[in-house]
Amino acid sequence: MEAKAIVQKMMEKDAFSQWMNIEIVEIKAGYCQLKTTVVPEMVNGFLIAHGGITYSLADSALAFAANAHGKQCVSIETSISHTRPANINDVLTATCTELNRGKTIGIYQVTVTNQNHKTIALFKGTVHISDKDWRE
Repeated sequence: MEAKAIVQKMMEKDAFSQWMNIEIVEIKAGYCQLKTTVVPEMVNGFLIAHGGITYSLADSALAFAANAHGKQCVSIETSISHTRPANINDVLTATCTELNRGKTIGIYQVTVTNQNHKTIALFKGTVHISDKDWRE
């Protein structure tokens, strides 16, 4: 199964990514770029994007990049550093790159930027790579 088909299958059941109105810009094995726009329902009491929004966008990019190889993967450890606030109407782009992929563990980095190419967040994720193939 090719990367695009795997991610489409994942998105069909991913209600949260759908709610975030995530757009898949580019996908290939070990790489993913996603976009979303911050809407009023995504802000916290400071009227900036809730940290969970950038975290969730980055987490989706991680999941899609890791699973695009064809084996089912789940995250086992993730962390994020928020470097700038995101505001209503900001367009956020998450770019995930694979740093290392072994037989059972993969390590990924995601950079989230705004429409001005300013870094909003830095995310690192580790996934467990299962034996289960997406074709099953």
